[in-house]
Amino acid sequence: MKLELRGITKTFGALVANDHIDLTVEPGEIHCLLGENGAGKSTLMNVLYGLYQADGGEILLDDAVQHFAGPGDAMAAGIGMVHQHFMLIPVFTVAENVMLGHEQTRAGGLLDLPAARAKVKEISERFGFDVDPDALVDELPVGVQQRVEIIKALSRDARVLVFDEPTAVLTPQETDELMQIMRQLRDAGTAIVFITHKLREVREVADRITVMRLGKVVGEAQPTATNAELASLMVGRAVELTVHKEEPTLGEEALVVENLTVVDHIGQLVVNDVSFSVRRGEILAIAGVQGNGQTELTEALVGLQPRVTGRISLDGRELTGASVRKILDAGVGFVPEDRNEDGLVGEFTIAENLMLDRSTGKPFVKAATLQLGYRADFAREKVAEFDVRTPSIETKVGRLSGGNQQKVVLARELSRDLTLFVAAQPTRGVDVGSIEFIHKRIVETRDSGVPVIVVSTELDEVAALADRIMVMYRGRIVGIVPGNTPRDVLGLMMAGEAPTSEGVAA
Repeated sequence: MKLELRGITKTFGALVANDHIDLTVEPGEIHCLLGENGAGKSTLMNVLYGLYQADGGEILLDDAVQHFAGPGDAMAAGIGMVHQHFMLIPVFTVAENVMLGHEQTRAGGLLDLPAARAKVKEISERFGFDVDPDALVDELPVGVQQRVEIIKALSRDARVLVFDEPTAVLTPQETDELMQIMRQLRDAGTAIVFITHKLREVREVADRITVMRLGKVVGEAQPTATNAELASLMVGRAVELTVHKEEPTLGEEALVVENLTVVDHIGQLVVNDVSFSVRRGEILAIAGVQGNGQTELTEALVGLQPRVTGRISLDGRELTGASVRKILDAGVGFVPEDRNEDGLVGEFTIAENLMLDRSTGKPFVKAATLQLGYRADFAREKVAEFDVRTPSIETKVGRLSGGNQQKVVLARELSRDLTLFVAAQPTRGVDVGSIEFIHKRIVETRDSGVPVIVVSTELDEVAALADRIMVMYRGRIVGIVPGNTPRDVLGLMMAGEAPTSEGVAA
């Protein structure tokens, strides 16, 4: 089935998310829609899938104009979508999830589960998915859950499949398996739209590439294009994609973590007897698929987890059980993985956000009086230093783009005298140009002698920044290996396999 979008326009108030977008996807083609967060890719696909109604333009399937009032209409027309965050019911079986919303019944009104099981088996065998129709979704690995989403779409005779950032929660091996599945679907005649911002994946699997920026199509490219060429199209200027760093000048151990255990609010063990150390002038990157204890570990380091046992010390100072204020005052800088939830106050101005953790004393407060002049000078200096794109320091931070919001967080945390810097997902939702800047500042922090912990699910980022890499799986440390450890070894570790003799713990 041929998909054609003509002049699609979608606005949200004054924001033009899609500005007269034209896109054609042929049957048996993997067409990559490349662009940074905020470029309008997902909005465009949500229009296609009937989740949004376009303000202008047409959707055509095999040259026939379509009108979708909702996802049901899109699915009936042969369009399927595999979302970044899976739309599955964890306590249902695979077969029950596949038939959900399209239930068939037998005599007496009973659900026809045998037909759903047969459909799952047929599709699994056709594409080599190896999915048990009676398995509970909650007990399946993430990569298999994604296959269930694909089976759902194919069971409804989808001839156009949209994959929206499908590799965000996969290990490298699961990503490779998904690429192979996409090729199989393409060879069977399916038209595939692949949404991503990862250049390596684009060049590996795409037949054609359309690049979007700020709601517009800014160009097309072939998979033979270099990463630098694609990045330049995405951000509108030349981008340095390589992180330049010298060999570390290591000092003494600064952060020492011993037998750290964290239990969450429902009594579940999320960090299990973890021990490691970080030296001055070193970047320790913590890798792993999202949800394996990395978030809770970093929160424990800064006092945000209440149920913690074990020992945390920084420069010989005991921090176990200390308050967040005490830990910040000890010189710990923290970039949380969700900047909107934990890093910024959206209704506060840039200037106010830049002094959030220093609002109780000098130099921002003297004699219980806020020093507005100092705050304004400080904010202007940091906005310039960190290249925050804003009309004013009095702009509410919630109105900034994701990249500029992240720069505000970094500017605040890196403008203090630090004894430790912890950055969780430092470039999540950030454009290629801002990633270049953020990586440079992290390396500069390490080179100043500060111990640095970076938590990232992006292996390219881990490999670019790390002096050592600690891989976590189900709350435990699988191993600690050198920063130049190959991707395939790291991928196996992320799936729980201990490093071999070639990747001995450092």
